[in-house]
Amino acid sequence: MKRPVFAANWKMNHGPTDAKAFMRTFLAHYARRPDRTVLFFPPALTLHAVLDALRDRHDIFVGVQNIHWEDKGAFTGESSAPIARDAGARVALVGHSERRHVFGETDEQAGKKCAAAVRAGLTPMLCVGETLAQREHGETEAVVLRQLQAGTALLEPAQIATMLVAYEPVWAIGTGKNATPDDASQVHGVLRRALKSRVPDRAHIPILYGGSVNRGNAAALISAPDVDGLLVGGASLEAEGWSSIVRT
Repeated sequence: MKRPVFAANWKMNHGPTDAKAFMRTFLAHYARRPDRTVLFFPPALTLHAVLDALRDRHDIFVGVQNIHWEDKGAFTGESSAPIARDAGARVALVGHSERRHVFGETDEQAGKKCAAAVRAGLTPMLCVGETLAQREHGETEAVVLRQLQAGTALLEPAQIATMLVAYEPVWAIGTGKNATPDDASQVHGVLRRALKSRVPDRAHIPILYGGSVNRGNAAALISAPDVDGLLVGGASLEAEGWSSIVRT
């Protein structure tokens, strides 16, 4: 994927009907650009609507917000990585803060999900980030490194080299508070050094920033050292606004 990477996480918003209208407006404002990657994470039931809208736009990727770590089985309500790939997804979001802190997903489970994604031919985007309490206690570096280590524990270096990483401080998600470009750059640097120690002499692994990104701060964040892209929630739900961010 070309850097910068702009990823829209719609969370539990936009059903198929709304998604079709969104994509009509978005595509009218966003022409093909070879110098960046645009990625959508719609709700699972909206995946096909987005893929259908993008059938002639192979420059834009579509992913799923979550997968189970098993390939199949009696897991009512879950979707596996092979099913997601068969449905047309190319990327899987893993370990998003809401999965960790709302649904109780563990570091170990995130690692199993990354491995499942790779097995199925999906690119995992592993999310890491600290809570406000952890930040105030000076634990940011330890937390993100622990989550990164656990998330990649079952992968070989060559597999790690194909993934994406997103730093999303929990205290900045949906709060209107965002890390400054310097804050983001500092943590991204920590992650970059850790990745290089695991994957020497490999391709540059994109590290995205996520957390209250909007049209007003996107340019400054994307220009910060070691910030290779943006993972955007609320500001990706309005088509014209999102098209403005991805043209940054």
